[in-house]
Amino acid sequence: MARAKRKKSGATFGSRTDVGCVREHNEDSLAVAPPLYVVCDGMGGHAAGEVASEIAVDVICDRAPAHPDASALGQAVEEANLAIIRAAREGVGRAGMGCTCTAAMLEKDKLVIAQVGDSRAYLLHKGQMQQLTRDHSLVADLIEAGQITEAEARVHPQRSVITRALGSDPRTQPDLFEITVEAGDRLLLCSDGLSTMLEDDQIAKILANHSEPQRCAAQLVNEAVGRGGYDNVTVIVVDVTGLAEQHRRKLTRKSRATAIMLALLLVAIIAGCAYGFNYLASNAAYLVAQDGKVAVYQGVPGDIFGFSFNHLDRVTDVALDDLQPGTANRLSEEGIKVDSLEAANSLVAEYEKEIADRKAAEEEAARAAAEANKLEEPAKGTEGAGGGAAGGEQGGTDAQSTTGGSQSASPSSGTGSGTSDASSGNTGAGTSRDAQGGAAGGTNR
Repeated sequence: MARAKRKKSGATFGSRTDVGCVREHNEDSLAVAPPLYVVCDGMGGHAAGEVASEIAVDVICDRAPAHPDASALGQAVEEANLAIIRAAREGVGRAGMGCTCTAAMLEKDKLVIAQVGDSRAYLLHKGQMQQLTRDHSLVADLIEAGQITEAEARVHPQRSVITRALGSDPRTQPDLFEITVEAGDRLLLCSDGLSTMLEDDQIAKILANHSEPQRCAAQLVNEAVGRGGYDNVTVIVVDVTGLAEQHRRKLTRKSRATAIMLALLLVAIIAGCAYGFNYLASNAAYLVAQDGKVAVYQGVPGDIFGFSFNHLDRVTDVALDDLQPGTANRLSEEGIKVDSLEAANSLVAEYEKEIADRKAAEEEAARAAAEANKLEEPAKGTEGAGGGAAGGEQGGTDAQSTTGGSQSASPSSGTGSGTSDASSGNTGAGTSRDAQGGAAGGTNR
C-alpha cells in the first residue's frame, strides 16, 4: 500500500537517536513524516531488535491515515504487529523478536496516539508536563497494585520486563488516546532509554528551557548518555502551533484480548506475581559471565520477593577473554537477556564462530610469516655457498700456477745441478734422481 501523502501539520519538530554507552547496536527506530511521528524500541538482540523496529516503522508509515484518526492509526499498529510475526516465521530476523511502539499524529489542535510497550508520550502544557501513555511493563503493574513506589521501580531488577509488545501475540492491540492541544504545547515521544535515565522533573526542565525543538531533542539525548547511556536513546520533540483547548480522552476498545489481559492482571494482583514469574522463568533466558566463561541461565535474573526464578542451564567453553571488550563488559556487568533458551544458544554459537574465525585468521597469518622466514634462510645459504665455491676455484687456479712453475723449473735445476755436482764430485745439491743424472753425465763426459 502506498504511503499516504502528508500535509502541513501545524507543528515544528526535532529528533535524535543514539546507541548509548553500553549497547553495541542501536535497536531503536523512528519516523518523522508530519503529521505522523513514530518511536519503536526493538528487542531480541542484534539482527533481531533493529529488524523488528524497522518493520514496525515501515508498516505504520505505509498504513497510517492521511489525517489524525485514532482507530485507523491503531489498525496500522496492529498490522505492524502481524508483519513482525510473519517476518520471524519466514526467517527474517530471529524468532521472538519484537518492539515497543508509540505512534502519534498531530494536526492543528488534534493529537491521537497508539501505544504498545514502555515507550512513552509526554505533553508539556503551560509549563506542566504529564505522561500521556501508560507503560505496559511489570513495574508499572506493581506500582498500580501498590506493591512498589516509582523510586523503587527505577532500580527494580525486572524494570525492563514488558507485558505487551509488537511481535509477541497476533491479538495484541494498542492503547489509543485522543487529545485536544493548543498553541505552545510541546509533545515528546521517547524510548525507555530516556525515561529510565532521567526523572520526569529533569525531562520537564529540559523541555521548558529550550525553545528550538531540535536543540531540545539533542539536549535530552545528551543528558541520558551523560548519565550512563545504558540503553539506546531516541526522542522526537514536536511543538504545537495550532489553537485549541486542551483535553485528554482515552479511547477504550473492548476485545477478547483486552479482557483476558485484565483478568490475568487481576489474578496476578490478588494471588501474587508467582505465576507470571514462573512463566518468564520457563520462556526467558540470559547470558552472564561466570568464572571467566559465558554461562547460560534459563529464567529471569535476580531474586523477586525472596524467590529465584532462574536456574543454570550450562557453562559454555566460550572464554570472556576471547570476546570483544564491549560484549565481555556487558556479560560481566548486567548480562544479556534474550527471549528464549534457543536464542541464548544461538548467541553462544555466534560467539564461538566469531572466535574460531578470528583464531583461524591469526593461525593463517602465523603460517604465512613462517613460510616467508623459511624462504629467506635458503637464499642466505645459497649466497654463502656461492662465495665459498668462487674462493675455492680461485685458490685452485693459484695452486695450478704454482705447481706449473715448479715443474718447469725442476728439470733445469736438476740438470744443472747434476752437471755441476758431477764436476765437483758432490751429489748432495739436487734430488737423488737429479744427482744420479748428474753423476752419469759426469762419467760420460
